[in-house]
Amino acid sequence: MTHTKIFYDTKCTGLHQDTSLISIGLVSQCGKHFYMELSDYDYEQLDDWVMENVVENLVMYDPVIEEEEFYSATRHSDNPTGRDLYESYSVQLRGDMTLLKVELEKWLNQFKKIEMWSDCLAYNWMLFCQIWGGALDIPDNVLYVPFDLSTMFKIKGIDPDIDREEFAELHIPHPANSSFSPKHNALWDAEVIMKCFEKMIRANN
Repeated sequence: MTHTKIFYDTKCTGLHQDTSLISIGLVSQCGKHFYMELSDYDYEQLDDWVMENVVENLVMYDPVIEEEEFYSATRHSDNPTGRDLYESYSVQLRGDMTLLKVELEKWLNQFKKIEMWSDCLAYNWMLFCQIWGGALDIPDNVLYVPFDLSTMFKIKGIDPDIDREEFAELHIPHPANSSFSPKHNALWDAEVIMKCFEKMIRANN
């Protein structure tokens, strides 16, 4: 059975053993996405770089009093009105790790078999597995062997330290009158990973 490739990225409070997840973004090769910002990461671990490059570029904020956390699901193009929204969909939300485990597993259930692809995999795979408490408890439809973009660059004879957006020929949008940049946003970076992968695959054809 062919596996669906899902490209993903995580943002965390630091590259150390006790880090905590700030956000996660996933994009399937068929165009569905999952993006979640965590409300319960360890704020005490934040350094200046993470504050400026990750936290400042989050797109959701603490809800005001009596307001619920953000949640938005949209139908994918292959899921017409009249069918269950969650048969094929994308989602963007904010909440704690308990909600992330439930909602991400539900989103992953759209796919029969999954290959997980990331960049600098050692950081991202550990954080992905921790959502379920460890690698032995990830969803059954997720292949236990993860795949790494930076290794693929190395095999192809491309410097693994190359600028990803430049390689993928992606323009980084900068909204007018705003300091926001999608760079270092988990969903944007997941899409960049996918575009880099696709470019290398096209080069072989």
